[in-house]
Amino acid sequence: MKTDRLTIVPPGHALEGAVSPPGSKSITNRALLLAGLADGTSRLTGALRSDDTRYMADALRAMDVAIDEPDATSFVVTGSGRLNSPKGPLFLGNAGTATRFLTAAAALVDGTVVVDGDEHMRKRPITPLVTALGSLGVDISAPSGCPPVTIHGTGDFKTFHVTIDAGLSSQYVSALLMAAPCASRPVDIELAGDDIGARGYIDLTLSAMRAFGASVVQVTPSIWRVEPTGYKASDFVIEPDASAATYLWAAELLTGGHIDLGTPADAFSQPDARAYAVMSTFPNLPAVIDGSQMQDAVPTIAVLAAFNRTPVRFVGIANLRVKECDRIRALSLGLNGIRDGLAVEEGDDLVVNAYPGLSGQTLPADIDTFADHRIAMSFALAGLKIGGITILDPDCVGKTYPAYWDALASLGVTYQQDTPR
Repeated sequence: MKTDRLTIVPPGHALEGAVSPPGSKSITNRALLLAGLADGTSRLTGALRSDDTRYMADALRAMDVAIDEPDATSFVVTGSGRLNSPKGPLFLGNAGTATRFLTAAAALVDGTVVVDGDEHMRKRPITPLVTALGSLGVDISAPSGCPPVTIHGTGDFKTFHVTIDAGLSSQYVSALLMAAPCASRPVDIELAGDDIGARGYIDLTLSAMRAFGASVVQVTPSIWRVEPTGYKASDFVIEPDASAATYLWAAELLTGGHIDLGTPADAFSQPDARAYAVMSTFPNLPAVIDGSQMQDAVPTIAVLAAFNRTPVRFVGIANLRVKECDRIRALSLGLNGIRDGLAVEEGDDLVVNAYPGLSGQTLPADIDTFADHRIAMSFALAGLKIGGITILDPDCVGKTYPAYWDALASLGVTYQQDTPR
């Protein structure tokens, strides 16, 4: 039964068992786009089926890519090597990866494409990408600086060197990189300065591109040259989602249990997997944690830090203010809702004033998730040790981990559900 509120009942025992995290959202959405741009049929296995990947798949279908879903973790994608202009706007909900990646890919469509999203997506900035595509001669506009974005494509770029400000998000760079092989000439993509969001996600992008036949050379640490190879169909295996794994790693640490994910931490290629080394020091987490290269893991570690022996300051996390919600603010509000003074915002830093005595208490708190899957999943961890933690809008986890509540239940976690609908 679906519910508007879900109260976690502290299990009172170590969580033991095996859980298979879903496929990586980041890799699935990259692979879907690249397979859609390829000429031929590609089979993607181990894929994530969630709200975010559904938006990407449906948008590609609207641009004449054939996509079948033969089982719960596979996509069979057949493309012609080009995307066609859709009959109407592409609605992408609050899927940031899909929105940014498709904005760049749409620039090489011969025709008009409107990329839009829900009320949350319409507050997420996209100006750096729009500016970069405009510098390539693309007729593109986003009057609010956020979606909707309107692209009047001609099937190619008019210039072939672009400088991109990636300080706000590495996804802008990934979007340009993935579109570039479909241009008629080599494209040079240059960073404006050294500041960049999680650079590890660019490595994920490059790896996926090469698997589909792209040729990319790193000319300097800040310049990539992409050859006009187009893409070739490929069978592609997607690894489990490292961001999803962080919740299970934290649940294991908080309860003193053992959860077998089927994939060791050092086998992940995704940047968030580096969170494991930091989390493993609990309850003696570092006094300062730089979250710049593992941004999606920060909410998990911040909730874990509430039970640490000493306070933790999170730095390098300014980008969290422009995710699905302002995650710094959401974390601060949620933690202080559990215990006043538990968190402090200092500029774009977040200080979590650890209080190990929280464990075993009943501290009723309604956690506003702001429709953000990561806020919901991370604060559920607090409910493993504190009574009365209620997650509002728990269904928002469907964005990336639809089976999250079932996964915890399989380990012995129980819930109280209110307001059925």
